[in-house]
Amino acid sequence: MAHISEKVGYGLGDMSSSMFWKVFSYYLPFFYSNVFGLSLVDAGILVLVTRIWDAVSDPMMGIIADRTQTRWGKYRPYLLFVASLFSIAGILLFTTPDWSYGAKLIYAYITYILMMTIYTAINVPYGAMLGVMTDDSQEKTVFSSFRMFFAYGGSFIALAAWEPLVNFFKSDSSITQAWQHAMMVIAAACFVLFLLTFALTRERLKTVSSVSIGKDFRSLLSNRPWWLLIGAALCFNLFCTVRGATVAYYFADIIGFNATINLSFFSLDLSLLFYAGLFLSVGEVSNMIGVACTVPLAKRFGKKSLFMAVNAALLVLSIAFFFIPVSPVGFWIMLLFQVLISILTGVMSPLVWSMYADVSDYAELRYKTASTGLIFSSSSMAQKFGGAIGGAAVLWLLSACGYTPRSEEQLVGQAVIAQPESALLCLRMLMSFIPAAVALLAMFACHFYPLTTERVAEINRQLKETRL
Repeated sequence: MAHISEKVGYGLGDMSSSMFWKVFSYYLPFFYSNVFGLSLVDAGILVLVTRIWDAVSDPMMGIIADRTQTRWGKYRPYLLFVASLFSIAGILLFTTPDWSYGAKLIYAYITYILMMTIYTAINVPYGAMLGVMTDDSQEKTVFSSFRMFFAYGGSFIALAAWEPLVNFFKSDSSITQAWQHAMMVIAAACFVLFLLTFALTRERLKTVSSVSIGKDFRSLLSNRPWWLLIGAALCFNLFCTVRGATVAYYFADIIGFNATINLSFFSLDLSLLFYAGLFLSVGEVSNMIGVACTVPLAKRFGKKSLFMAVNAALLVLSIAFFFIPVSPVGFWIMLLFQVLISILTGVMSPLVWSMYADVSDYAELRYKTASTGLIFSSSSMAQKFGGAIGGAAVLWLLSACGYTPRSEEQLVGQAVIAQPESALLCLRMLMSFIPAAVALLAMFACHFYPLTTERVAEINRQLKETRL
């Protein structure tokens, strides 16, 4: 049984990754189209191309990590040696050079590909560590829950702080420099968190890849549970990315920059600005509640059944979101739905990572190969494909519906732009019916997933015998 400090240490790693990932997912499309100065179409292609490269590079990193042998283990060394590059690349990504449009577009491709490659180099080994820190399936769920709890904690901090940081730095510099300086603050925190993860964690299981790379890939491609979980996880990540990437646009053009929600405590009346960062950060806190519920719910219902039930609830809530009015009362209902949806996605995140650990055990038993890194890299691949498709789809759909991006002056002045009705309807669909359809696809994929609670228990029993 691992000590609590190790579980916390493992969680700090995804706190670092998620601080970057959520800012990338939720604000980078808006940054490219409204701050950096790219067209919606060019920004969409950029997001898609770079994320696809990133997804393809994940299995390559998984293979490299599986075959790494050091005195610190297979995967932990990457946390130590890549952390500084991780932070520097994030800062470069949010830097806007004063160049021509074509040169800036090239710069955007270089820095985005660089950032995602370095993200892969540190995040794939970090994820694979779950497979070698314990051989107990339930404890893997506990580790995964700690991971996601801290991940959402980091996301909450980053999202709640992002707009205030930008506004703070905007008072002394241009809007482009304000975004860069805000990322410097986030990047410094991410660097420290990964170093703490390295210091607090250990690899307990000694696994060796004794087969060729080709056989590892052939085994992976014939692994039916892996294919089904990849499909389900891709849909889940697509669900989260589509909603998240839409929020900044939704608040700018449907809610407005000056919307408020009112709170009354006895004789005290408070008025809070209802902005994208508040909406997203409330979601992150709710995610943490969902993470805390994952272990008992998974024990009670089993991982597959829980996955199906959560997606069914996400489908219903997403459809209902479309009908919420844009009014002071409606703002409270939106927050309530954000809380409920985020609790459910909070349950899903550690559940999916734990299911990947089960797939890894299945592969080790059936194919006699320790391809933990390769399998966990596929989970990162699904996350990034979901992000690529979701982020690009949001930008392209808005472009097709006639959305008008703001200039730097309009953004600084929080100007109201008369968007066409088609663009406003598109924004509402991106927050409701489109994510609902994705949740339905996730349910369909998971329906055929064969690793039930009973089957996983039998796999663990057989593996313990073969590892002796």
